[in-house]
Amino acid sequence: MIDPDGFRPNVGIVLMRTDGRLFWARRVNRDGWQFPQGGMNTDETPLEAMYRELHEEVGLLPEHVEVLGATPGWLRYRLPKRCVRYGTKPVCVGQKQVWFLLRFNGDEADVRLNLTEKPEFDSWRWVDFWYPVEHVVNFKREVYVRALHHLSDHARTIAGDEAVPTNAGELAQQILAAANGPKFGKR
Repeated sequence: MIDPDGFRPNVGIVLMRTDGRLFWARRVNRDGWQFPQGGMNTDETPLEAMYRELHEEVGLLPEHVEVLGATPGWLRYRLPKRCVRYGTKPVCVGQKQVWFLLRFNGDEADVRLNLTEKPEFDSWRWVDFWYPVEHVVNFKREVYVRALHHLSDHARTIAGDEAVPTNAGELAQQILAAANGPKFGKR
């Protein structure tokens, strides 16, 4: 399902422990790390898609998490030209995502990356709240900054200001603005 502008509806998942650290996973057969995310089926709401993707990619069930918040609408990113499959119709130029912040209430043994025939991830770890901004692939960086900014107030209510420092988010935004030039913040 691709919208008229070429964006595929998708959900992103920020899984957080009570200490403010986030679930960070490595893509299978790649050196890239990211948050879990995945496309929506035509008959799904974003919340339904999030729970399906959470189970498929991370092995967690609804009882393992609590939804703390979501972005107030779609956040978009464009794929680099080298990643766009121009031979497929309709052409997908990027993703539009609703991001969810989840509190992890389970045990680490509940995390299972191998539930599907083709797992998305082969390794995972817990990282500081703003760490992903500097370590995700460049073309996703802006959407990560925007998602984490939207979700940081929810995260602070659980983990506190020390685990989710406000100034680190401002620093990440400055880094991103310098890297992307004047287009940051527009959409």
